[in-house]
Amino acid sequence: MAGSRNKNNPGFMGWIDDRFPATAMWEDHLSKYYAPKNFNFWYFFGSLALLVLVNQILTGIWLTMSYTPTNEGAFASVEYIMRDVDYGWLLRYMHSTGASAFFFVVYMHMFRGMLYGSYRNPRELVWIFGMVIYVALMAEAFMGYLLPWGQMSYWGAAVIVSLFEAVPFVGPDLAQWIRGDYLISGATLTRFFALHVIALPIVLLALVVLHIIALHEVGSNNPDGVEIKDKKDENGIPLDGIPFHPYYSVKDIVGVVVFLFVFCAIVFFFPEGGGYFIEAPNYEAANPLKTPPHIAPVWYFTPFYAMLRAIPPIAASQFPGVMVMGGAIAILFVLPWLDRSPVKSIRYKGWMSKVAIVIFAICFVILGYLGVVASTPMRTLVAQICTALYFAFFLGMPFYTRMEKTKPVPERVTG
Repeated sequence: MAGSRNKNNPGFMGWIDDRFPATAMWEDHLSKYYAPKNFNFWYFFGSLALLVLVNQILTGIWLTMSYTPTNEGAFASVEYIMRDVDYGWLLRYMHSTGASAFFFVVYMHMFRGMLYGSYRNPRELVWIFGMVIYVALMAEAFMGYLLPWGQMSYWGAAVIVSLFEAVPFVGPDLAQWIRGDYLISGATLTRFFALHVIALPIVLLALVVLHIIALHEVGSNNPDGVEIKDKKDENGIPLDGIPFHPYYSVKDIVGVVVFLFVFCAIVFFFPEGGGYFIEAPNYEAANPLKTPPHIAPVWYFTPFYAMLRAIPPIAASQFPGVMVMGGAIAILFVLPWLDRSPVKSIRYKGWMSKVAIVIFAICFVILGYLGVVASTPMRTLVAQICTALYFAFFLGMPFYTRMEKTKPVPERVTG
């Protein structure tokens, strides 16, 4: 294959192809990768996730150059970046806003997969890789959350790490091992810094590559849930497929431009996000002797935090809440085997699936809000109801997807 390409391109690229499959990779993943021709708005978020990942890596590298990962110097170095480093404030806000943007586009990307059945055969492994990316991203965000060494960073990390103490038998030792000390300290900061800037980014990049390779091996799904590889012309090209480049690579630029307008507007005019992106207590240095009046994680963790608080402790142990919180994430991994519907896309599923996914989305948003605000008896009750409905969506899926009446799926994509 390389030899035939070199005959067509005997110049510099031919020389490269003899030593590295640059042309083959370009063709396999862009110019000759045929994607369904009916992609819609929901399919912007995959490319936007890559864009935000690049933003986080580049801004993170530049922030690291001026950051001091010590108990004494962390908060002061962030203030130094904000006040004295040229455009340091911009880099810091791009990184902090980028974290929220990352989770927003990932949540939208996951929801699109749930809408159109992108987790169904033959894309189970694509979904699994995506879920592992999500868990790694949560770990990456949690490690980075501590680094500003402000009040909310310190106490938020203290609360989350203390949850590991609820694990039977090994809990206290596990929490101490994570902290590297008996309390959140400089040792915790140093190890979280190492994981945040070196270990987890490497894992994320590797997982993203595996996710894309797995996707391109089986082909992209589409809003109709029709497999375009089933109908090809005499040249083996899908009848309902178009080359990803230039058609979707150019189309994605539209989504990128719109996204950057919103992203830049937030960075320049609303970087704290009303306290949702950067909390007010985080502008105060960490103080182990002063507890903030209300401790809550950043908004993208709050749905699961609300589930944790909704479950009452047993014998002063938070282990039941920790199990529910972990189960809420773990159950997403088995989603491909819970859906028993004969169709993939929500377009052709019955009314029960449509009602279920709407209730699921509403409950997730409500839980996100309840995780931010202070707990009250009424809010706890609402959180418990939403938590039950969240799990009912998944646990009931094998039954309502098999019972409901579905619409006939077209043989070709409908546009």
